[in-house]
Amino acid sequence: MPDCRPPLASPSRPRHVLPAGACDTHCHVFGPGDVFAYAEGRSYTPPDAPYAKMAALHAHLGVERAVVVQANCHGSDHSALLDALAQSGGRYRGVALLGADATAAGVKQLHNGGVRAARFNFVPHLGGAPAPAVFDRVISLIAPLGWHVCLHLDGAMLPQLLPRLRALPVPFVVDHMGRLKAADGLESPAMRALLSLADVPQAWVKVSGIDRIASGQRPFAEGIPFVRALAEAMPDRTLWGTDWPHPNVAGDMPDDGELVDTFFEACPDAGLRQRVLVDNPARLYGFL
Repeated sequence: MPDCRPPLASPSRPRHVLPAGACDTHCHVFGPGDVFAYAEGRSYTPPDAPYAKMAALHAHLGVERAVVVQANCHGSDHSALLDALAQSGGRYRGVALLGADATAAGVKQLHNGGVRAARFNFVPHLGGAPAPAVFDRVISLIAPLGWHVCLHLDGAMLPQLLPRLRALPVPFVVDHMGRLKAADGLESPAMRALLSLADVPQAWVKVSGIDRIASGQRPFAEGIPFVRALAEAMPDRTLWGTDWPHPNVAGDMPDDGELVDTFFEACPDAGLRQRVLVDNPARLYGFL
């Protein structure tokens, strides 16, 4: 039985119109479980959120492209992800979860299916940091294909990780604004560490998961200054995403239409929005 809440059944339609080619760089596909089984030993069981529902949401929002991130509940079985990418007809790219059992042949198969990155979960509720040897081996497998890595971590971890990240031979993306806490303010060590990435050419940041850094109450307005500061500091290396279907949300379930409008409030400059929503993901994920 699912132990996560489902996304809103009827999200609002955004008041603002997304630009042509807008990309949701962080969303997930779950199941359906009777077709794509969930992993044994998973840390959570979501309600099914199949490709058709994800595509319908994107059509509702005006999103033309997306990056589907492999979910922990599917483990190393990427069947649901690859099926979604195939159904998208090239409009979606993927991010894989790779571990000690990853092989060069398997990575090449994922690449041929539209995957362009590997994700590492450092947060405790998803198993904690990967073993250094596994991390380094995965990097060695993906680097020849031009992939990057996505890092799901707590912002407090970032200062100690920065020396290692600076030495990576591939670009890296910090997901969900490093899950910092808006209540700690713009001068918090986590936010200062994120902003320091502006000086790291291979570093990117994803202004997704605004609900995860805010108080948990819609429309998560206290996260707006953080989105704005990051986009202005890293205009050519900032990405935006919904995080649909919002697994393991503790507070209010986000309204994805509101999330679009909140981003417009955080990023009122049309030129900067074009870069974050269209140009940056097109360059990083190969939509060009």
